[in-house]
Parts: sequence; C-alpha cells; structure tokens
Amino acid sequence: MSTVFEQPVAMHRRQPSEPAAAPARWTVAAVQALFDLPFPELLHRAQTVHRENFDPTMVEFATLLSIKTGGCPEDCGYCPQAARYHTGVEASKLMEPAEVLEAAQRARDAGATRFCMGAAWRAPKDRDIEKVAELVRTVKALGLETCATLGMLEEGHAQALRDAGLDYYNHNLDSAPDFYGHIITTRDYQDRLDTLARVRDAGVKVCCGGIVGMGESRLQRAGLVAQLANLDPYPESVPINHLVRVQGTPLADQEPLDPFEFVRTVAVARITMPQARVRLSAGRQQMGDAVQALCFLAGANSIFFGEKLLTTGNPDTQADLQLMARLGLRQGQPAAIRGDATSPAAPHCAKP
Repeated sequence: MSTVFEQPVAMHRRQPSEPAAAPARWTVAAVQALFDLPFPELLHRAQTVHRENFDPTMVEFATLLSIKTGGCPEDCGYCPQAARYHTGVEASKLMEPAEVLEAAQRARDAGATRFCMGAAWRAPKDRDIEKVAELVRTVKALGLETCATLGMLEEGHAQALRDAGLDYYNHNLDSAPDFYGHIITTRDYQDRLDTLARVRDAGVKVCCGGIVGMGESRLQRAGLVAQLANLDPYPESVPINHLVRVQGTPLADQEPLDPFEFVRTVAVARITMPQARVRLSAGRQQMGDAVQALCFLAGANSIFFGEKLLTTGNPDTQADLQLMARLGLRQGQPAAIRGDATSPAAPHCAKP
C-alpha cells in the first residue's frame, strides 16, 4: 500500500493528443493510507496540493441563515431540528423576503461572499421552491453567491432554483455508506445521491461534505472521503463538519473526536479533491484557534462566518477577523488555478 504514495505530489495533466481515459477512482484503502500517514507528512502533502491549486492565504467567508427552522420529520441523530427530539428548538415558518434581505446585507457588509439559506424540510414542495426562488433572487441582487440546503429535491426543483440564480446547492452525504444507517433511518444513501444527480443535471454547483465525530471509525471516515472524491465531478465545495453535541439528540453524549483526527480529515479532503473549496463548518466554536490554524495549513480555504449555524453556535465575527489577521490570511473568493482537477495520486489508484 505504501508504494501508492512514493511519487512526489504533482498535477497530472493529460496531453490533448491522448485518448480520453476513464477517470481514476480513489479506493477506500488508498484514502485510509493517507489518513495513516505521519501527521507532518500528511500536512506537507496537503499543503503542497493546496498551493498547487489555490492562493494559500485566501479564505472564503460564507454565511448560513436558517430560513425555516425546526419541525423536520427526519430522524438524523445529530440534528436538533428533528421534531421527534426534545432540544428546545421551536418550529418556525419560512422567513419573509425582507427579513432575508436584511440578513444578507449584514453578511455582505461583514465580508461574506456567499450566502447560504437552510430550511428544515425532508423534501420541499413545489410551492416551497417558488418561495425560496424569490429569496434566491433577493440575495443574488446583492452580488452575493447564493446557496440553498432544503432537503431532497424532486424533478424540476433544481432547474427552478437555477433559473432564480442559485449558484450552489448543499446536500451532504453525512457519512460513509456502511455507517449511514446508524445515524439516519428515514431516508437512504441513494436518496442523497439522487438529489445530487438532479442538482448536477440542472447545472447548479454542488456543495457536499459530511460530519465527523459521530462514532465512526477512521476507515469509515476514509469511506466518506472516497465517496465524495469519486463523485463525477467531485463537489466544488466540501464542508467538513465536526459533530456539535446537542442535548436531546441521540448523539448528545458521543465521545469527542480527537482534534488531530479532524485536521487529518481536512487534509485528506484537500489531497483527494484538490480544486474544491474545503470549508470548516459546524463545530468551529469547540476547536480553538490552534486547531483551526492547523486546518488552514491542511488546506481548508472556506469558513462559515457569523454567530450561528442554523441552530448551533459559531465563533463571533470579530473573533474570526482577529484570527485571520493573526494568521496573515485574507478574505476573498479562492479561485482554483486552471488545469486538470484530477487529484495528484489518482493515477496510482484502482480503476473502476
């Protein structure tokens, strides 16, 4: 297995004269081998890939607003918005356009370049999509990138959102397929893949990642990353969430994940998806500045910015700005260096 990683990290660009080949795939074993590297070696490889594809000093600031909170019929074990759990989250109706506009203006003025709207639905109805489309148009008019996370989409929904100006749709895989049933039973893995396919077919960019620290093994974390990296193409944005343990949810007493394991996950995501924006998402409030700094070194180049993520806390705005200043990082929209987005070790991985 070690021979997979003997060659130095480099971008492999196919010559135009060569016939098109099937895309190389990341095996779970190859991804686990990355996880198992000595920590300094893993971070070196991830930072090398990051520098080959992005300005390593630029970080995207995105803001997430819950436009419809609580009352979700799903049973996701991590989620305080599930109606069946007693978490203190009260169900609310969809926000009005004027309320969303005010929130988006505040986010833009604070430095956010992407505005994501989340609604606690299992699957929105046609009338819900019409209302969200109006919100998308409202936010888009401010010059912000737009993103939505609304649950499973039916045929035609992604097209309607695209026509309103939606740039990204978020729909996380959450975990590896073999761990998924331990966390969620009200939908299956294929449901998530079907929604992602509809988003791609509509020409909307994909934001898709997962949650770590839910009791999964390292092998299962490798399985999650392999699933993401083998999407064709892999997501443009990859949020890496650290479980936020909320009282009243089944995972409230889950043993905390080793912070270095979270950093490893970020690094492996960067190596396997070299031109994605890898985002530090839920759980930053519990990480501390030093762990976040290691995540940026490992290739993270996006954060959720603002004092709340849907219903859980997030570092306040000033704390984030101060951390960026201390680390010499800049707010902006990281743009991948043009070239083949093939991951550096992919030619040495197993073919499908």
